[in-house]
Parts: sequence; structure tokens; C-alpha cells
Amino acid sequence: MTHADLADPADLRTSADAVLARLVSDHTGAARLREDQWLAIEALVAHRRRALVVQRTGWGKSAVYFVATSLLRQRGAGPTVIVSPLLALMRNQVDAAARAGIRARTINSSNQEEWDAVKAEVASGDVDVLLVSPERLNNPDFRDQVLPELSAATGLLVVDEAHCISDWGHDFRPDYRRLRTMLAELPADVPVLATTATANTRVTADVAEQLGTGAGTDALVLRGPLDRESLSLGVLRLPDAATRLAWLADHIGELPGSGIVYTLTVAAAEEVTAYLRQCGHTVASYTGRTENAERQQAEDDLLANRVKALVATSALGMGFDKPDLGFVVHLGSPSSPIAYYQQVGRAGRGVEHAEVLLLPGREDEAIWQYFASVGFPSEDLVRRTLDVLARSDRPLSLPALEPLVDLRRTRLETMLKVLDVDGAVRRVKGGWTATGRPWVYDAERYARVARQREVEQQAMREYALSTGCRMEFLRRQLDDSEAVPCGRCDNCAGSRFSDKVSDSALDTARGELGRPGVEVEPRRMWPTGMAAVGIPLKGRIPEGEQTFPGRALGRLSDIGWGNRLRPMLTPQAPDVPVPDDVADAVVTVLADWAKGPGGWASGAPDAPARPVGVVTVASRTRPQLIGSLGTRIAGIGRMPLLGSVEYTPDGTGARPSRSNSAQRVRALHEAFTVPAPLAAALAAADGPVLLVDDLSDTGWTLAVAARLLRKSGARGVFPLVLAVQG
Repeated sequence: MTHADLADPADLRTSADAVLARLVSDHTGAARLREDQWLAIEALVAHRRRALVVQRTGWGKSAVYFVATSLLRQRGAGPTVIVSPLLALMRNQVDAAARAGIRARTINSSNQEEWDAVKAEVASGDVDVLLVSPERLNNPDFRDQVLPELSAATGLLVVDEAHCISDWGHDFRPDYRRLRTMLAELPADVPVLATTATANTRVTADVAEQLGTGAGTDALVLRGPLDRESLSLGVLRLPDAATRLAWLADHIGELPGSGIVYTLTVAAAEEVTAYLRQCGHTVASYTGRTENAERQQAEDDLLANRVKALVATSALGMGFDKPDLGFVVHLGSPSSPIAYYQQVGRAGRGVEHAEVLLLPGREDEAIWQYFASVGFPSEDLVRRTLDVLARSDRPLSLPALEPLVDLRRTRLETMLKVLDVDGAVRRVKGGWTATGRPWVYDAERYARVARQREVEQQAMREYALSTGCRMEFLRRQLDDSEAVPCGRCDNCAGSRFSDKVSDSALDTARGELGRPGVEVEPRRMWPTGMAAVGIPLKGRIPEGEQTFPGRALGRLSDIGWGNRLRPMLTPQAPDVPVPDDVADAVVTVLADWAKGPGGWASGAPDAPARPVGVVTVASRTRPQLIGSLGTRIAGIGRMPLLGSVEYTPDGTGARPSRSNSAQRVRALHEAFTVPAPLAAALAAADGPVLLVDDLSDTGWTLAVAARLLRKSGARGVFPLVLAVQG
């Protein structure tokens, strides 16, 4: 086909439909582009414009960039570069491209051994589409060596899931903001396409403004109605977590096809998976802790309907493409209606009917509050970080920064990425450096974003309680001007599911959630960089100073004991003696621990000695709770209560909020002491001790206290806490 053929609009449309036919060759029916699909393709191919497409999931946004790629490549354009946020999305896009005869390759964190080969294929013209993760854009080697050449050769730039660009969006990712630099450096005639299904008016305007960077013209915005005709939305308000689990066990088999059960935390996903398997259902867990190989196997199993459901966190979100996905159930409410719309959009893309159910829980808001508490840091922390970088004569890695900056690693890294986009810091080989450029803390914007999050949370409360059309509600949250009652949801057409559960399922759920006890892994390595703040600790913690593996009653993030413990351990909770049900559960944990693998009563040849005493950790916030717990354990176990690890006279015992490991150890290093009577009791004790505390957040309080006990003569330390944070 000649250049002149493609220049004619009618011929261009015919060619576009022909590519679409190859792309959807595994589907029935005639292949013809939607009008807005064609408008986007025409803008990209014929007019080399920049376009933002905001259309519902399943509308066919990927068809736009694959068809445009094919036509542009026929015109001699360079490869299409697709910035894509998730590995699952990349895998689906590579498969879809192959159906249209488009050669697609990817550069991401899971295929580093292929990078050199992929770069060579791109350079030789053998690749039509290169998919990269946003994180690649600021990898020093990729940014400095690959990106300039790629920008010069790119025939089409595609920004998938473009709402991630905007910090008003539900899934803002600082790495996406690097695209502003790439956009500014692209030749003027290189078309750009941004796509998303989840952008309200504010996010759309923000993305469109960024999309116009360096273009000299406004981006074309194509926004369509966001109804999903195949989805039937519903809400079931059940009294507690056990009832919600029992409902799943009783009714998941009634849900059409295979689907996804979303949870808000990793702990909940693991609990639900274990319970449903116990009830005979074929399910798999999919979370941020799942290894890449296991994730891909889980995706493949769901695609092939070998499992009824994946029990997933938001790690399974954007881009997972299973056209016949029959249901999405949320065990717990997301904090944003926009995020909720995006997740339920996984269902019903290629079938006439799919079920969407929300089962909200009373723990939801506590989880929302936790995630809201880790927003952009205060100006003081940001300035302190910039000052540390400015005073350093070398780049500083994240581990090197942690002893000097009071932020956990993930939050520190996110902050640095934002500062990088703003030009205040730069990522180089070996870490981060300050640029010295002026930087302004946009407190007003961060406050507006925080207020917007609160508005979104309130909207989700209203969604769960609404008596109006649920799809209309979600569409209005996305500023869809065409939103009307759907006629399909439980409020429009009546509930399709009973809230009844069987006694057997409920008993099993209560037993599963009521089973106390999770392992507390000992800290084995000191944080790096402690010498920089005058703390002489480094490397592996000596065996003679470590704790044994410990136990907790539960995790604060789970839906079993977490729901019981969370109200007791909030900063606002009154300090009271340990409740009887909690003390009884701790006794059960101790009994199971003693008899289990590695327990002192297990009978194993290398089993440790039985604890011979109880030591508590001093507390300024919950002394009654911890003291009474230690007393109860000592009495039941017929062991002496030896005393407490106390604060030093000048030790505040204050821990940095959400701090990283290095900061935590720095705060704790000289905060505790072993009183002389306790040291004498330890020296006389003929065995290890139980170290009792209320909450283990990072594990460093237990590690530091245990080190002091071991150095004071304790023959071993078994940590026992009510809850762990994770």
C-alpha cells in the first residue's frame, strides 16, 4: 500500500477496519471501528495529533493504538512505545498485538535478561511495539542511554491507564510524571495517545493539560458514556466478617463463570483463600507478596477457568483482560468510587451478564485511614531530605538515606520520585542527588488532594447505603453527563441474592477467623548505614543476641482477630486490663506454639528449652494492658513475672510515626535498660524467657529489648505480642 493510498480518508478507514478484523479475529461478528475509535485513529495517523480517550472498560481503547500502530508503520514511522503500569497488562497487550500481526516486545523488571536483545531488535526495526513500565523512564541507564534514542525514533507514544499521571486520580504514580519530560522532547509530528477508563472531569483536564506539553496545541479529548450494560451491581450488608466469609462459601458457586474476589489487605486475601479452599472451592491468592511466577500461573489459571476465583488485592487491577470474567466481589469497600468502578470493570467485557457485589465491612474505614496517613510528607521532612542530599558529596541510596530521614522506604521513594519530577533531585547511578534548583512545597495542592480523598470516602459510604441506581451513582462520580438509571442493579431490579448463610459455613468461618496465632519472624540483620548516625550496629545480629521466632494473637490488617484487636490498640483506646477473651486466646496461642514445629514441647531433638519466666516491655500508653497480660501469662504458665525492660531516665520511648527501620533502631538504641533486679533474675533463671508486648509494628522494639536481655544473661527470648501491624 502506498503513501497516497493511506492519505485518502476513505482508504485509511478501510485499512483501519482491516487491521481491526485481524485484531479481533477470534471474535464473531463484523469488525468495524466505533466512531470515536476512528476519530482517534484519524487524529493520530492523518493529523499526527495528541489525543486523550476516556472510555469505559471493554470499549476497545487498545484497538485504537494497535490499529494506529499498524497504519503508521506502513507509512514508515518508528515503533510505538506504550507506557504500561502492570505486568499483567503488558502480557495481555503482547498477545493482542500478535493477533494483528504486530510484533511487540517489553522491557520491565521481570525480563532483565532480555533487555539487550530487545534493544537490538528495536534498533534493527524488528519491533513494532515496545512496552515499558513507567519506572523504566527514570532508571538512570534507560533514561540516559535508551530513552533519548527511543524518543527520537518513536512513531507513536501511548500512555495507558493515563489517570496515573494525575495526583487527583485514584492511582497516582510519580513515575508517570516523567512523561512530561518525554512529551516535551518528542518531535512535533509524533502523535501521542493517552487512554483511561477512570477519569472524572478534574483528572481528564489535568491529564489533557500535561498531554499538551511541548505540542503547541490542545489535545483532542474523546470522552464517552461510562455505562457497562453487562454489569449488575449490588450491595449485601452482612453483620460481621464471619458471615461475609460464610456467604462467599455458600454462594460463590452460584456466581456466573469465574471471577475475582477483592480484599483490601494482603492478610485478608490470604485468610479468605485459606477458608474458601477449606470449604472445597478452587481459588488462588494474588497479592503484592505473590512471586512473579506464581502471579502468572494464577492469571493463566483464571483465564483458562481452572479456578473459580482469584482472591486478590488491588495488585490485580488495571489491565487484566479476561473478556468472559463473570463476577467481581469486594470483601471490603475500596475508599474511592473511581477505584471501585475501575476494579469492577474487569468483569463482563465479553459476556452479556456479569455480577458485581460489594460486601462492606466495619474494618474498612480503619484501613482507609491507614493508607490516608501515608500521603505526601510534611514540608519539614521534605526540606530535611533535600538538605541531607545537598550536604552529601556522593549519591545516596535509599538504605543510606533511611538513617538520616524519618520515612519508611516506600514513602521515601515516592517522595523522591515526586521531587525528581519537580527537578529538585535527580536519580543517578548509586542513588539520589540534589540538583540545587529552587523548589516550592505546594501545601495547598496537597491539602486539596487530601480533602478530595475524604470526599471520595464519603461517596463510598453513600454508595453502600444508597437506595438509588448504583451504576448511575458511579457514573456521576466520574462526571458522566449521560448517567441514567441502569435498570439492572439491586436497587433498580431487586436483589438477586439472599443474605442467608448456612450454619455449617458460618461455624467454619468463625472457627477459621477465631483461630488465634501468627508467627513473628525475628529480625536477623541490623539496618544499613547506622554508623552515619553514630550507632555502632551493622551486619547480622549475632545468634546470641537474636530472639527466637515469636507469636502474635493476630494481625491488625486481618478480618479475624484484627477486628477484635484494632479498637484496643488505637492511640485513642483507653488503657485497661487485658480482656478475658483476649487472655484466653493468648493461652491457646501458647499451647499451640509449645506443641508445634520448633516449640519447646514438640519433642523434637533440637527443640528449645521451655520458658521459665515472663518479662514485659515498659509502656507509657498501655501499662495496664501489658502488665496485666504478663501477670496472666505468668500465672497460667506457673512462671515468675521477672520484671520489665524499662525506659532509661532520658529515654523518651517515643517511636517515629511510620518510620523506617534505621530511624526506629536509632530511636530505640539507648531508650531501654534492664533494671538490676531483672538482670539478677535473668542470671539465675535456668532457661529462656517470654518477652511480652502489646503491638509489634516493625519488630525492632522486640529485637532491641531481646538484645539487652540476652546481654544481661537471658538464655533465650521468645517474643509474644497481641498483634502485629502487617
